Amino acid sequence: MKRILFKGTATALVTPMTKDGLDLPALDKLIDFQLDNGIAALVACGTTGEPSTLSDAEWEVIVSRVVRRVNGRVPVIAGTGGNNTSRVIELAARAKSLGANAQLCVTPYYNKTSQEGLVAHYLKIADESPLPLILYNVPSRTGLSVSVDSLKKLSAHENILALKEAGGDIARVADIACACGDALPLYSGADEMIVPMMALGAHGVISVLSNILPAQTAAMTGAWLSGDSAQAMRIQLQLMPLIRLLFSEVNPIPVKAALSMMGMMRDELRLPLIPLTAVNREKLRKELQRLEIIR
Repeated sequence: MKRILFKGTATALVTPMTKDGLDLPALDKLIDFQLDNGIAALVACGTTGEPSTLSDAEWEVIVSRVVRRVNGRVPVIAGTGGNNTSRVIELAARAKSLGANAQLCVTPYYNKTSQEGLVAHYLKIADESPLPLILYNVPSRTGLSVSVDSLKKLSAHENILALKEAGGDIARVADIACACGDALPLYSGADEMIVPMMALGAHGVISVLSNILPAQTAAMTGAWLSGDSAQAMRIQLQLMPLIRLLFSEVNPIPVKAALSMMGMMRDELRLPLIPLTAVNREKLRKELQRLEIIR
């Protein structure tokens, strides 16, 4: 059985920005908001953190800032994934030196390889990286899905700790759980699938939603883990309209708009991402008001 890095809710942090750079005071504020509301782990520079538009220096600043602010209270997971295997290994070594506890590694994109290539990619990272590895399957973004057979092969490696699954197919989740069992702990990578995946054995979620609702998202996973499945389901269903709006446009466009409405940070993104459209912004505002997150 693999070591479980965390149980419950991990937040895939957004990266607060200004027009000219990073907004580090807003990042500190966001981290404190997460820790004060029961979050079990934090992901720095995952997809939600816009890593594709960060310089190497900015990536290091964010990872180190999160590590220092957390100060050992919860695990910090650094996003290292990419489509250059040697580069991923270099980033993992840097993340380790900055104090990260694990790495989140999305499948290669564009030069997206075969299943044999995927297995070779991940095994090389697992062999040569000083940080334990969480695999990340999100075919809607990468155009590539790790097959169940490939996951079974990868699950045997001691440095591969878990899978963040965001494929949106609950039957596939059941197939993974059946094939890999305790050798590959699962986390939901889709906020609309938290409770369904936990019903099939997932240990929690790596969440976008929890950027704005950390306490409620943690309560959802906590209820399931404590045996109160009815309460977990109630929270999941209550938050479904908001979850849908948070993915009405490319993540993290809507969640940054929501955080801006909450006064947490500026609504700044980097091209090619642009701010939320007026129609979806108004829908999001009304839902935040309905849930009494904003006035």
